[in-house]
Amino acid sequence: MNFSDLLFLYAFLPLCLGAYFISKNIRWRNGVLLVFSLIFYAWGDIRFLPLLVCVALVNYCAALLLRRFGEGKRSTAVLAVGIVFDLGLLGVFKYTGFLFENINGLFGTSLEAPELGLPLGISFYTFRLISYLLDVHWEKTEPERNFGRFLMYVSLFPSTVAGPIVRYADVRESLTERTATLHDVGEGASRIICGLAKKVIIADSLAKLTASLFGTDVAAASVAACWIGAAVYALQMYFDFSGYSDMAVGLARMFGIPYPENFNYPFLCKTIAEFWQRWHMTLGSFFRDYLLYVPIFGSQRKYLALFLVWFSTGIWHGAAWNYVIWGLFFGAFILLETLLGKKRMKKIPVPVKHIYTKLVLIIGFGIFRFEKTDELFAFLRGLVGANGAPFWEETVLHSLANNCFLLAAALLFSFPVIRFIKEKAENSPIGVIAYGGARLVFSVLILLIVSIMLVNSTANPFLYANF
Repeated sequence: MNFSDLLFLYAFLPLCLGAYFISKNIRWRNGVLLVFSLIFYAWGDIRFLPLLVCVALVNYCAALLLRRFGEGKRSTAVLAVGIVFDLGLLGVFKYTGFLFENINGLFGTSLEAPELGLPLGISFYTFRLISYLLDVHWEKTEPERNFGRFLMYVSLFPSTVAGPIVRYADVRESLTERTATLHDVGEGASRIICGLAKKVIIADSLAKLTASLFGTDVAAASVAACWIGAAVYALQMYFDFSGYSDMAVGLARMFGIPYPENFNYPFLCKTIAEFWQRWHMTLGSFFRDYLLYVPIFGSQRKYLALFLVWFSTGIWHGAAWNYVIWGLFFGAFILLETLLGKKRMKKIPVPVKHIYTKLVLIIGFGIFRFEKTDELFAFLRGLVGANGAPFWEETVLHSLANNCFLLAAALLFSFPVIRFIKEKAENSPIGVIAYGGARLVFSVLILLIVSIMLVNSTANPFLYANF
């Protein structure tokens, strides 16, 4: 089941909301969320539902043991076993095929990887569980003693598929006591519709434009098509993933559960470091808090930690070399900016920094798009015209002309235009009323447009659901 499915929007969600608000007791409401979350997960692939419950149970017991043992070798051993268990499952399901493929390539063998499949959301709930164990071990939070509540935290459907990576400490209080007002429901619904618009109206349309620019053979694409195609793909990724995050935050708010923001207009960045402070923020904060500043081999090792963070960032996204290259590519620029220092970076003219960051981002997202090694290197050659393709071709101009309004909307809404309008409107009582009325009208109109578009569309899952 997908957030942008009519079945989810007009059947699953209304039934869940109805059952939730009929239940007055927090225990019953938690039960409703748990049941609907397990149904949601099973709908995606029921084979892996027992795995989700099993993983939750192991981590639940591990956290209780961590608190029972306190400090010492036994506690450290339990933590190590828990993390190895979590990462081991992620490695088996996500990277077995990648491992077999590389062994066959290196040694000329023909080993067949087992068909394991990829459990829904395993990359996201694995990191949630690791953060939970570490926070309990570091005594940043108390372990959850009610398994039903803990399973609800692990499986909660707004964040199951593609995050954000919600830490237990952020939602612990809301698991036992929370209120969802009519205002929360309204704000949540508005956020959901915003996310839908990003996904269905903008991201899915940009996906078609990206495909047309690169064509069926990227080696034959012109230099302009490679650059523009990668730039359009960057916008597509932003609207697709931030659209999902908007819907996740909105859904959680409807139930009175606070979710952290995952995006903060990343294309406003003037440095690559700033971009990663604005893009997929919950993943960035996870690596910052649990890997970057953690002593490695008994001491702080700044550059080794930086390498591990960006290697992990790349490989977390997928079992292919382009993701590793993509992570290390951004890591190299983070290292460059670190070596230059903040004082030197501030002296660089702002327009130059914007040009620098956008060029790096375009190349980076191009690397991200091509999982096949031959296509990746064809794209990189295409950026400098080394494929023998022309610099420009008429089809590029036609594609841009046919999608000029789409591109204008994508560029406009990748910046905080709505937030600016809202802030201006809040300066006067009349402005607040006008803004509220306009938002209601536009929300209803957008929901109608999205619903019509979804009637005859094929399933277009969110891109980060694949990771």
